[in-house]
Amino acid sequence: MSPSINVEDLPLNRFHKRLAVYSAGGPFLDGYVLSIIGIALVQAAPQLELTLYWEGLIGASALVGIFIGGFLGGWLTDKFGRQTLYTLDLAAIVLCSALQFWVQEAIWLFVLRLLIGIAVGADYPIATSLLVEFTPRKYRGPLVGGLIVMWFVGAAAAYIVGELLLQAGPDGWRWMLASATLPAVVFLILRHGTPESPRWLANKGRLKEAKAVVAKVFGEGVRLESFGAVPGEHVNASVLFRSGYGGRIFFISVFWTCSIIPLFAIYAFAPRILDALGLGASMANVGSAFITILFLLGTLVFVLLINRLGRRKVILHSFLWSGLALLGLGHFPQSSPIVTMILFAAYALLIGGTQILQWVYPNELFPTEIRGTAVGLASSLSRIGAAAGTYLVPLSLTELGIGPTMLIAAGVTLVGFLVSLRMAPETRGLGLHEASSCREGDPRTRLEKVAISGERCRLFPHES
Repeated sequence: MSPSINVEDLPLNRFHKRLAVYSAGGPFLDGYVLSIIGIALVQAAPQLELTLYWEGLIGASALVGIFIGGFLGGWLTDKFGRQTLYTLDLAAIVLCSALQFWVQEAIWLFVLRLLIGIAVGADYPIATSLLVEFTPRKYRGPLVGGLIVMWFVGAAAAYIVGELLLQAGPDGWRWMLASATLPAVVFLILRHGTPESPRWLANKGRLKEAKAVVAKVFGEGVRLESFGAVPGEHVNASVLFRSGYGGRIFFISVFWTCSIIPLFAIYAFAPRILDALGLGASMANVGSAFITILFLLGTLVFVLLINRLGRRKVILHSFLWSGLALLGLGHFPQSSPIVTMILFAAYALLIGGTQILQWVYPNELFPTEIRGTAVGLASSLSRIGAAAGTYLVPLSLTELGIGPTMLIAAGVTLVGFLVSLRMAPETRGLGLHEASSCREGDPRTRLEKVAISGERCRLFPHES
């Protein structure tokens, strides 16, 4: 191996593949715990004598926890490193999931699911930062973007397990909620022994440890300088905004929110929406299951296309065409069942591009010292939109009707398109230090100097 080889140009090895699988635990558990509660409450509500108030709180508790955990986990992983938190958050999920089996009061179920949500939310910035900091540029988009596929796999698994355990007797709901322990334990065992990110180590001035990780994972022939690391550089969140990275935070938060509001709302209320569009109750249930599969397929398709088309084209085409599909549903809410299913299927497939970029863009556009914080902040802000959309959809269906509801969803999606048209960068083929730098050709812009000098960080890393 040549001593001058850049780590960004290395071939994919077994370590990269294992790390991608281990990192998929967070999104899998997110999809699982958020989906299985809806089935579990069918039995749990009468047994625990839950009021509508408590049902709503318990149903939303994990989502609130993810909001808290996203930002908290991002800050902690930038401060204390990726490795330790990479396993601690899963240990918390194991403990809290198991304890759900013995709850007797609504308040404790709420608290446990809130804690599970915090742990799941914290895993997003932790796991994605660790994965992106090890992955070569050629494979970064597909591997990091592909993690979102596991959210839908987790959701599908939850529905299957939930339906099976409903037949297990009156305590089936306890087994449902505790069942998240099993995949969490599996991923916890798999993650044991994962090394710390050498980029983070080098940034903290721990060069000897960083070199040892590089040598172990990539071999003696790869130099630490290939990471573009600057030892001892420390940056806090305030410098992030003062140095001009606030524009990138704004772009990511807006596009993520516009992507997730219609999707979460439609995913949560697919049977009711399809019934309102004239498919009938039985066909609506079949249709919602079919659309769930298409959401999964859509993410898979764009994982394959992200390197071929580039990030900017993927986000623009995904927002534009999925928004037009929702626009069609809004303008023709009483079309034939075939037309309705075609438009809904088109939305489910085409929105996949924005889904995979939710983790690719924030991990590429921010430097090592604040990568976790930026991913966590964007993740937390997006959950506000998800919660709002999920809460408002049933009200909109009742008060406004299906046509206006779909038009609002289309409007939110097309706002995402317009913001992306103005602000979406192209980071395909760039090294992490290039994509996250303020200027092209500056392998590691020091954020403190930029903040002091008043220079602004360009949104497009490649512009001259």
